[in-house]
Amino acid sequence: MEKKLQQQQTSCLRIVLYGPESTGKTTLAKALAAAYDTAWVPEFARDYLQQKWDQKKEVCDLEDLLHITEGQLQLENQALKTAKDFLFCDTNVWVTKLWSESHFNGYCAPEIQACVDNFSYDYFFLTNIDVPWEKDDLRDQPNERETLLLQFEALLKEKKQPYTLLSGSLEERLSQAKKILKELKDK
Repeated sequence: MEKKLQQQQTSCLRIVLYGPESTGKTTLAKALAAAYDTAWVPEFARDYLQQKWDQKKEVCDLEDLLHITEGQLQLENQALKTAKDFLFCDTNVWVTKLWSESHFNGYCAPEIQACVDNFSYDYFFLTNIDVPWEKDDLRDQPNERETLLLQFEALLKEKKQPYTLLSGSLEERLSQAKKILKELKDK
């Protein structure tokens, strides 16, 4: 695997906020990072693709996905420099894989699949679709959220990853997450 796609080692627990678009991942990542006085990793694709849209009125294409994967990993590795105990990742390469498959007839680039197979995360918070979908320039699948949620969960099960489905209001999701994080920290 290329050097650009190397995940740095850390003693912090990597926690991924994971799920379909518009399910509260960013809001939850920020809130958890504030609660634990640690770093969070923003979604690289959001800024990258918004800029592409603003400048050219173009949407994501296959060529963008490897750049998005590299950018997301770079943000994750940078955030490790200031993280304490936990690193909250607002998305990861697994989301890129599933997005690619849902938009490009099941295709995922081998380099992205290799990252999915080789990168390590300690826990996933799967964000439920029980919050309103919010339209913006980049979101495009309001009617596919249930199907996508099942695909996200299926990948977690296939890869035998520990996860919790977070539902309800932000406060309810934070409460659920904090219980899990306490258990993880106490191990």
